[in-house]
Formats: sequence, C-alpha cells, structure tokens
Amino acid sequence: MPRVSEQYRTNRRAEILVAAARLFATNGFHNTSMADIIGASGLSAGAVYRYFRSKEELIGAVAEQALSAADEVFGDLLADGATPSPDRALTAILEAISGQIADNPAIGADITRIGVQVWAEALRNPELAARANSVYERLRGHFAEVARRWQAAGHLAADAVPQQVGAAMLSLVQGFVLQRLLVKGTDTAGYLAGVRALLAAATPGVVVAS
Repeated sequence: MPRVSEQYRTNRRAEILVAAARLFATNGFHNTSMADIIGASGLSAGAVYRYFRSKEELIGAVAEQALSAADEVFGDLLADGATPSPDRALTAILEAISGQIADNPAIGADITRIGVQVWAEALRNPELAARANSVYERLRGHFAEVARRWQAAGHLAADAVPQQVGAAMLSLVQGFVLQRLLVKGTDTAGYLAGVRALLAAATPGVVVAS
C-alpha cells in the first residue's frame, strides 16, 4: 500500500476544517453535529475522526486558524526589533479581521461569528474554555509586547504595565468584533477614529501617534 504523503494529510485536514467552519458560522455549534461535518467534507467518518476526535477539537482548530492570521500580522509588525505604535497595531489587526478573517476566501465564511460563539460556549465547556484561554492569552501577549516596546522608546508612561495595556488593547479588538456583527454600520475606519478621539480626550493636548 503506498504511503500517504504529508501534503495529502494537510489537504484532508484543511478540507475538514473548511467544512466545519462553514457549518459553525452558518448554523452555530449546537446545530452542527459531527455527522453534518462528515457529510459536508465528503470524507468518510473514519477519515474525519482520524484528524479530529471531537467537535470541540474542531472548534479549537478553527479558532487557531483564525489566530494564525493575527500571528502573521504581529510577526510583520514586530520584525527586526521594530517599535510599532499601539495605534498602528490596532489598525493592522482590525484591518486583518475585516479583510482576512471575516472575509476569508479560502473558507468562504465569517470566522468572527465562530469567535463570538466560542466566548459563550467557553463559559460552560471547560475544554473549550482552556483552548480559548490559550488563544486569547497569546493575542494579549502580542499587544503587551507592542506596549513594552513603545514604553522602552519613551512613548508610554514609565509606570504603565505592558500586560495591562495589552489587555485593554485586546478588549478593543473584541469590542470591534462584537459590534461589527451586532451593530449595523460598524466599520474599521469609524471604529478606529472613535478610539483615537477617546484616547486624545483622556490626555488633553496630546496627539495620539499612529
């Protein structure tokens, strides 16, 4: 029997993830069964379970796929010891959410819809809560590193705690995701303009660097 190549396994796993992501985004977690995912993937039950043991594992894998886009953004922002401003970091992430995650051509579904479901489901599912915690700690850590470098460059108060700044920046991203889905007319440019106006109002006479 010929040996299955690594590329073959990668392709089959991707097919399953795409099928699951589309169903989760359209029907929700509770209205999507493993049987639904198996049918949508076009693969056998044995093939699907060879890659993913449960629906929770699939949910976590889809969330990881979305986070990989954010990792790439931060990889570019922080490359070669760069010191991007918090404004630039937020702008880059929100644009990635709107252009790559929400409208992912490879998946054909809005992955942010899955993210919001994960927030709710994590409150009752310990396994998913652990996965969500790992994902969001990683993203918050990226923002904290932006704050740390901005502070080291003398642009952030010396007594500011980068981890706390990173947490606040993450909440702005989560707020954008939620409003984009639930409040009509929410767009990236308008949301960022509001954030900048708020920060400028908090420190009169200071221009928010971009």
